[in-house]
Amino acid sequence: MEARAGPRRQGRLGAMRYELLIFDWDGTLADSAGSIVSAMQRAIEALGLPPREDMAIRELIGLGLSDALARLYPELDTAGLLRLLEQYRRTAPATLMHEAPLFPGARETLETLHAQGYLLAVATGKSRPGMNRSLRAHPYLQDLLAASRCADETAPKPDPAMLRELLDETGIAAERALMVGDTEYDMAMATAIGMPALGVACGVHASSRLRAAGARSVIEDLRALPAWLAAQGRR
Repeated sequence: MEARAGPRRQGRLGAMRYELLIFDWDGTLADSAGSIVSAMQRAIEALGLPPREDMAIRELIGLGLSDALARLYPELDTAGLLRLLEQYRRTAPATLMHEAPLFPGARETLETLHAQGYLLAVATGKSRPGMNRSLRAHPYLQDLLAASRCADETAPKPDPAMLRELLDETGIAAERALMVGDTEYDMAMATAIGMPALGVACGVHASSRLRAAGARSVIEDLRALPAWLAAQGRR
């Protein structure tokens, strides 16, 4: 994925407050919270682990798997849990490979923003194999994305390492990029490096949590993003 600015994008930079838009995947682009919780509950049952409420699992969506397991089962050995889960994935792949649909209007919004000259990227708690699987399920997105980072390639959220790497790859300064996500982990990692952050209310965490974690504003879902960006450019 190459991040070169063509003539169309170069001509719009003066009117654009942000050049790079970085999106979380689960809960921001993909309506996947329900399927993630269901898959985890199936794994918990199959592995004979102590039961957990759906909300306890939902709260952790967006974190890297190791961190999520450590928070979900602080009394158990995280490394051992990771090995058990990996074995379960190998023996029951069909139950964990369901690809969630994008939120209504997400594809059209990304296409609009790409056509307007924005660079688009993804910073996700998914693994690279999981992200690749998602992109195969939504192949039209591959030509829209300039770059992506996954939790198994760098430090997972809320560590800002994946954002720093995306900035380095695209050559964009933090203040000219915007993190768009549905969790306080997304907001926190952006705030940590001085990157503006925008929350979406369609995912996991409530608007109040997103604002408390540093969101400059919260929109209902991605369909409101082009208008929000246009308003920022006029300020």
